[in-house]
Amino acid sequence: MTQPEQLFTPTVLQAMFPPERTYDFFEALFGDANEGAYDIALSFGGYDAGKQTLTFLLNLHERPGRCLACNLTSGLPEVFSRHPVINIKGLVEEIQEILRKAMVCESWRVGRTIQKGRSLHCIPLLIQVRPQ
Repeated sequence: MTQPEQLFTPTVLQAMFPPERTYDFFEALFGDANEGAYDIALSFGGYDAGKQTLTFLLNLHERPGRCLACNLTSGLPEVFSRHPVINIKGLVEEIQEILRKAMVCESWRVGRTIQKGRSLHCIPLLIQVRPQ
């Protein structure tokens, strides 16, 4: 099987979660896409074969002139889990399609916000998989 990191390239991930989705999210949330404090980008965090877990990260990059504060991002995992524009369920379905018949996505969960820097916070998407 092709290794997951070979499947989930930056180009594939950007197609799965295009920059426009950030604008759609803030448009739905605030009525104005320019009101958001961050841009969202999807990245591949890795595959833990022992735990059979794929990790993806929803990276929140602070927009110029905005503040990406912990109190702003700490409640986002719950919001992202069910918000129709973010569409985590749809992302997992796309991931399953990319994995094709090599692995099956059994379950998923959104983890707690991780602060990687003042202007970067990450929300992990953890997907439990098993071989097909």
